[in-house]
This record gives sequence, C-alpha cells and structure tokens, in this order.
Amino acid sequence: MKKTRVSPATMLYPLPAVMVTVGNIEESNIITIAWTGIINSKPPMTYISVKKSRYSHGILLKNMEFVINLTSENLIKSMDFCGVKSGKEIDKFHETKLTKEDADKVRAPLIKESPINIECKVFEVKELPSHDMFLAEIVAVHVNEELIDKSGKYWLEKADLIAFNHGGYYRVNNKPLGRFGYSIMKKKTKKKLNKRNPK
Repeated sequence: MKKTRVSPATMLYPLPAVMVTVGNIEESNIITIAWTGIINSKPPMTYISVKKSRYSHGILLKNMEFVINLTSENLIKSMDFCGVKSGKEIDKFHETKLTKEDADKVRAPLIKESPINIECKVFEVKELPSHDMFLAEIVAVHVNEELIDKSGKYWLEKADLIAFNHGGYYRVNNKPLGRFGYSIMKKKTKKKLNKRNPK
C-alpha cells in the first residue's frame, strides 16, 4: 500500500484518555490528559505532559502529586467537559457531579466513578517547549472489585475503557486478538489457558 509522507506530528495513536485529579480533597481540579503512559516497571512509573498554560500546571508544580483516573464509556461526557473547561472558572467536580474520594498516599482525590485510580508522586519535572512532563512513581492503585476474580486475575476488558485517536474518543474493543506470547505458544499451553479462561 502506498504511503504519503506528512509533517512531523503527534501521530502515535491510540492513547489512553484519562481524567487526572490534582490539589487536595477540599480544593481540587480535574484535567483531561491523553499524553500519558508507563515509563518503568519496577518501581512502577508513569508520566503526564501538561501545557504550561493549563490551570492544573501550577497546582502540579506546587503539590508534586496527582491521580490518574481511567475513563470508562459512561464517563466520556464528563471527561470531555473537563478537557475543554478551565478549573480557573468552575468547580469541575460540581459541574460533572463526579464524587471525590480520599486517596491513600497522596492528597489529590480519587474519582469514585472511575474503574481504576492510580496514585502518583512526582519525582522530576522535565521542561519541554509546549508542555512540561511530570515523571512520577505509582504509589497506590485502586481497582473496582468486579474487575478482579476470585483467583486475583484482572478483567480490565470489562471496564469499558476508552481511547483517544486523533481528535476522537473510541471504545477499547473487549474482544481479544491475542495475548502476550501467543505467536509462539505451544498447543498444550493454549489448551490449558482456554480451560482456565473459557469464553
């Protein structure tokens, strides 16, 4: 298939579309972020990149901690609202009717309605031309109980998570196309896994 070369751009898609909470339980803000990901396994580390002009940027620099709240399909309207409205002007928790919950390790609140909340402490701020990258250690994770079975296995495909793809929000399809290592998996192993996880 023929390709066309285009100008250098942020074309790494899809990305997670998440709501990040900053501040504390009394005074907090929600910022919608797509520039995020995992940067290290042990200890677990992540990052968010935030425009210097955003209201949350100053709060992040002051407190050096935040919570990444994963977004499910039923939260998509709230997430979009938090991305286009400024916390300088409104209380986003009040406007979206989302519920604050105390975190365990950071002052920023969790969003109760989010299926997964990731508490983060910033250890470095990398200044970039349009954004600042806040590199952080993941210090606690909260997962809705219905996404964990009795054996401790996570079923995150049941969380109805969404992704951001070049200006649009899309469902993360819960039909698996494979699993890590499936291309070289022995038939015996495949059979054992299918027995353990029937469709």
